Amino acid sequence: MLQFFQSHLTETLLIASLLVIIPFVIYYVTVAKREHPKGLIAAALSNMGERFGYYIMNAVLVLFLCSKFGLKDTQATAIYSVFYMGIYILSLVGGIIADRTQNYKGTIMSGLIVMALGYVILAVPILATTGNIVWLLPLTCLALFLIAFGNGLFKGNLQAMVGQLYDNFEAEAAAKGEEELRIAKSKRDPGFQISYVFINVGGLVAPFVAPLIRKWWLGLHGMIFNANLPALCHQYVNEGTAMSGEAMAKLNDLVAVSATQVPADMLAFCQSYLDVFNSGIHFSFIASVLAMAISLIIFISKKNMLPNPIKKAATASVEYTAEEKQAMAKEITQRLYALFAVLGIAIFFWFSFHQNGTSMSLFARDFVDTSAIAPEIWQAVNPFFVIVLTPIILLIFGALARKGKDISTPRKIALGMGIAATAYLIMTIFCKVCDYPSAEVFKMTGTEAEKAGWWILIIYYFFMTVAELFISPLGLSFVSKVAPKHLLGLCQGLWLGATAVGNGLLWIGPLMYNKWPIWQCWAVFMGVCLISMVVMLGMVKWLERVAK
Repeated sequence: MLQFFQSHLTETLLIASLLVIIPFVIYYVTVAKREHPKGLIAAALSNMGERFGYYIMNAVLVLFLCSKFGLKDTQATAIYSVFYMGIYILSLVGGIIADRTQNYKGTIMSGLIVMALGYVILAVPILATTGNIVWLLPLTCLALFLIAFGNGLFKGNLQAMVGQLYDNFEAEAAAKGEEELRIAKSKRDPGFQISYVFINVGGLVAPFVAPLIRKWWLGLHGMIFNANLPALCHQYVNEGTAMSGEAMAKLNDLVAVSATQVPADMLAFCQSYLDVFNSGIHFSFIASVLAMAISLIIFISKKNMLPNPIKKAATASVEYTAEEKQAMAKEITQRLYALFAVLGIAIFFWFSFHQNGTSMSLFARDFVDTSAIAPEIWQAVNPFFVIVLTPIILLIFGALARKGKDISTPRKIALGMGIAATAYLIMTIFCKVCDYPSAEVFKMTGTEAEKAGWWILIIYYFFMTVAELFISPLGLSFVSKVAPKHLLGLCQGLWLGATAVGNGLLWIGPLMYNKWPIWQCWAVFMGVCLISMVVMLGMVKWLERVAK
């Protein structure tokens, strides 16, 4: 029995994770139905389906680009950085489109369709060769653009609609009295956190999909998964016997444990392994297409439960005096200043946090023993912690609120930056103690015995997830509080635009990762988070006044 679980460790982890999170999901659904606006679950389920499809692709993207096209880490992460930046920049465009047309629901549905088209292109298994890479790589980038553009039409606008749900919820409570309004306002932050949990249910399952399909496809062809073999296969295809003796010896060692029988022709084996390895990943993108379809069906069937901005705008007809207009303009200006101040902090958080798809993903591949678990699967640890830790954080914040010691959203964001710094402090100390060199050096000279245990990734993701729960859903909540009501979509797009700037800097992490001793790389991110925390704490009182 033990041997069975060891040989099916990935499947066992997936089943165990689902069994753990099911009670939490039931709890969130119960709380949402009892205490929150009706449309919250409908929006969350639609978002969960879309995120499931997205995170299938996101979990493997950097490693897929390396294994598919033989790109270097820095090249693959540069594409990832531009793609990730594009997602959030195009969310700003999507917000402008929805605000101008006042057709939020149509914009959201269009986004799901455009994303599905991008995944369809990625799902086609074509072997990359020196002859077709000139058009195949641009085609892959086109698919990524479609996914980013569709995401831009979908993501920010759905979040804006959740914000509108709570505007309506608070307006209804205000008609009943001040105490009811106070209670309703206290539900906004937890509501965004519950929505965030459903996103992460999709994010938890998704990283398992591509590795499982790839493992199955390799097994059908008499091959075994090895994360380090594709790079050496590309090197042999390009250089042949001109490879260095050190690289050739490593290739022979990996082939010996990755093929059920010793290949007679090394070139033919390398080409075949690359084809089968990457075809398995291509097939996983079919699941992304299906996820977009499911998300679209959920949204269409439940869209009447979500607020309709067109009707809301049509019924608004209020005349203001010149003095009232001037006061309103001053308030809007203050709100926008506060918004941009928080956006500045968000840039540095996402620059540090989204290393999970670049530097941390490469660290799992190169420095951690992943013989039993594919490196992509470690990205499931973050959403698992989101689901498990959210109720604990909600209970703590709720208890403080009942005692009159409520922590403001800006202060929570500042604390989140400090917790993120703690995650990188642990990584810095650990890698310094292990005396790890740069990744480029370790890949050629490091041994399996020198690799870290899986526990270091668990600790890192634990602290980084707590930081995320203090910043990401609460940042969205803060935006919904301070955003002028006629600019909801645009302001949610601005939050995502700030994320885009942070993502545009992601390539810096892998650059340091490959050139510097690893502890220095993590120390830079620790410093960025600490400085951001201090700046945010300095603005807290002003931000609290504006957000009232």
